[in-house]
Amino acid sequence: MSRAGEPSSVVIIAAMAGELKPLVRGWRHELRKGVDLWTLGPDKGGNLCVAACAGMGAGAALRALAVAEESGKAGILVSVGWAGALDAAFAAGKAFPVAMVVDADSGQRFPMAGGEGGCLLVSNALVADAGEKRRLAAVHGPGLVDMEAAALAAVARRRGIPMRAVKGVSDAFKQSLPDFNPFIREGGRFDLAAFVLYSLPRPALWPALLRLGIQGGRSARAMAGLLKGFLQGLQTRN
Repeated sequence: MSRAGEPSSVVIIAAMAGELKPLVRGWRHELRKGVDLWTLGPDKGGNLCVAACAGMGAGAALRALAVAEESGKAGILVSVGWAGALDAAFAAGKAFPVAMVVDADSGQRFPMAGGEGGCLLVSNALVADAGEKRRLAAVHGPGLVDMEAAALAAVARRRGIPMRAVKGVSDAFKQSLPDFNPFIREGGRFDLAAFVLYSLPRPALWPALLRLGIQGGRSARAMAGLLKGFLQGLQTRN
């Protein structure tokens, strides 16, 4: 964490560009080492906001963080992105701050900064379908599920960096999704072309994909609203 009065970077990590687009509209964009980067600032205090995405999964999130920090070490780390609901109370298209991140594999728990009143987020190694969401809900209780936050939280804990998480619900608790996992390539890249070829001759998938696209767009806008308020608060304090 930066000492009082020192410039620092707010580093925002997502998996896919669509999760960030409503937030980073108007920010400077570049592609660096295969990672999409958006930057805002620095402000009058020298503070910089950097958003990055490199693909799905823990490895991609850590790669995005490493490239983002070439622009300035993180003073605050933020995990952003789409998540599945583990309870009917978390409506698709909405966004929620996170109070606690749980690693589904190790059981480690990571409290989030500013998470008072927020939800539980479980990080799972694979995209969770309806059956996996039921299993995770039975083990961990109501909340959300993603793939990346626990890996980032482990880094933040090791380095003493405060971390926040904001997640948008792309798929409701009982919604069934196609199995996206076979289309996640090495490095976390989602092979959209292969998935489209798979989906075209399967019209039964089309309504779920249309619904997912609509809900993803709404939740991305909702996440941007929460994050803009947080970033404006930081500027006010500085």
